[in-house]
Amino acid sequence: MAMELAKREILPHSNQFKQFWKEKGPFKYALTSSQFPPVLLEPEEWIFSDDIQVILKELMQFDKLKMKVVKAPFNPGNKSIFRPDTLSSWKINNFPEEWDAFICDIFFPGGHLTRAVLDRIKMPEGKIEAKMVETAFFQCLENSLDQFGYQLLKPRGASKYAAITTYLLEWEEDEQDAGLL
Repeated sequence: MAMELAKREILPHSNQFKQFWKEKGPFKYALTSSQFPPVLLEPEEWIFSDDIQVILKELMQFDKLKMKVVKAPFNPGNKSIFRPDTLSSWKINNFPEEWDAFICDIFFPGGHLTRAVLDRIKMPEGKIEAKMVETAFFQCLENSLDQFGYQLLKPRGASKYAAITTYLLEWEEDEQDAGLL
């Protein structure tokens, strides 16, 4: 089975998005920034894929930066060092520094993962493996994207592809109001 790849594209206008979607798509997922300046994306950049984990890894540059989920190098039983109670014994090496300012319940600066990630894994902590933690992290991340300033378009209902119609209508209205159409 071939590895699913994400497609990155800068699409500043709705008609360019529609053309790209028609020629290269449709896709199950489409992600862009909902804030300016964007974080880990160029202005007006989109990432498309049929696999949500592929999009999230592409956003983080997971493979390019050789990120890896590893056991954190500390002893949770050592109470002489102050640590938040929610901190887990797992982290992601080479975590994006740009996300260190994000306040969330799934990670701390430097890629230290929280108990919220491990709570998704229904097994004793001693049996948890890195791949399980990675999968749980991406599930948590998908649910947190909007609080980080990203817009994720995904299928709704019985659809196989991202629900783009409402988003495109609003985008076109904004472009008309700005005199771009």
